[in-house]
Amino acid sequence: MTKVFIAGSRQIAQLPAEVRSRIDTMVEKGFQILVGDANGADKAVQRYLADRAYPNVLVHCMENHCRNNVGAWPTFQVASPQGARGFDYYSLKDRAMADAAEYGLMLWDGKSKGTINNVLNLSRDNKLVVVYVAPAKSFQTVRSAEDLKALLTKGDPSSVGKLVHELHLDYLQANAAG
Repeated sequence: MTKVFIAGSRQIAQLPAEVRSRIDTMVEKGFQILVGDANGADKAVQRYLADRAYPNVLVHCMENHCRNNVGAWPTFQVASPQGARGFDYYSLKDRAMADAAEYGLMLWDGKSKGTINNVLNLSRDNKLVVVYVAPAKSFQTVRSAEDLKALLTKGDPSSVGKLVHELHLDYLQANAAG
């Protein structure tokens, strides 16, 4: 069964028609949807799938704490090391979804470090990632470092500079900025 990891920025609370259409295709093909439990894009995807009573969803949460599970689907709970917080804490469940998925669909607001981290995790494993770039209202496919550089040029420059540094992608900085 094909598994698709769908995630995105917490600032994206509603799914554009183009994204809903992509999800509809996945539903028609019976793909298993792996989705997180965060507010924003995760919750919007959950709402959309729940409205369609789509059963083939697996919600990934941190152990003993699932923030959102709109459709009361099965959950996959990820344990965390003692003391993990914030980005380091929640990125563990994202990594589990990236590992389990064959493809990714990411919704990026042009600023979110977590969404770019998901793109990196999938593409480093040679998995196709389609990114909906919300500010441009367009899709971009990421398969390589060159594709990632092109994606980063579509983001908010100050946010991209910060996330490139925080994700240790400084080798992309010069190309992403210009």
